[in-house]
Amino acid sequence: MKKIIITLLFPLILIFISFLFVNIFRPEEIINFEYNEDDLKIKVFREENNTIEEMYFEDYIVGVLSGEMPASFELEALKAQALAARSYALNKIADNTNEDYDVIDTVANQVYLGDNDLKEKWKNNYSTNLNKIKKAVLETKGEYIAYDGEVIEAFFFSTSTGKTENSGEVFQTQLPYLKSVDSTWDESVSPVYKQEITMSLNDFYTKLNLNYSDTLNIENVKTTSTGRIKELKINGNLMNANDVYKKLGLKSTFFTINQVGTNVVINTKGYGHGVGMSQYGAQGMAKEGYTYDQIIKYYYQGVEIKKL
Repeated sequence: MKKIIITLLFPLILIFISFLFVNIFRPEEIINFEYNEDDLKIKVFREENNTIEEMYFEDYIVGVLSGEMPASFELEALKAQALAARSYALNKIADNTNEDYDVIDTVANQVYLGDNDLKEKWKNNYSTNLNKIKKAVLETKGEYIAYDGEVIEAFFFSTSTGKTENSGEVFQTQLPYLKSVDSTWDESVSPVYKQEITMSLNDFYTKLNLNYSDTLNIENVKTTSTGRIKELKINGNLMNANDVYKKLGLKSTFFTINQVGTNVVINTKGYGHGVGMSQYGAQGMAKEGYTYDQIIKYYYQGVEIKKL
């Protein structure tokens, strides 16, 4: 009897093992986009090797989404980022008609990562992450953000201070859809919401090209309506906060500077310029069940979503 049972079970065990091998160990199939000859293309300047690559527009958005937002983010946040990236790129194409290329692949425009970059970045998670990114792009294919029928300046950044900024207080030009809004999600979801840096007084003065003094006196001269610093005086020297932010390697211009003995302690809140969509804010909204169009219309006021 035992021999009969074993004889019957053996083929079933083989089938089960084959099922596990096929469904667990086989490589995940990559989603492929289908294009027509007249589909939009974009010319990308690859800064590292000083070349220009022409590619289909949606393939470019896949590379930007992969470079600008973690693949671990919620799908709706990724979809919102896809619209912002697409809108930004459309403006660059329109602005650079007299140039050899439309966009640069670095933070000078938007970070774009090619396929080899992604394989190196994601390693064993390459297929899974790429498919998730492609799903976000495919489900929003051709969609962009418009205000009064025109493509918007779709600024975005990593992490807010709890509020986004009015564009006119950061970039001098106030655009009607880039107004300050509350972004309370960032504090709980962003790992870079706050930063503390400690350096010696000597290093502090050296980085800012200021004369050394044993006493540090800070005076905020001009701030935005949300509290970001625009101008400050350091020991009587009037300085632009953006210069201080860059020279000291800070994450934002929302900072405090204090002397502690012979050291300087700098605390910052937020990451980036603060205008437009907060990426970690979008992630927080998506976690709460907001859809990508709701995220877009929250961070960009009075806009509509259109399709190419």
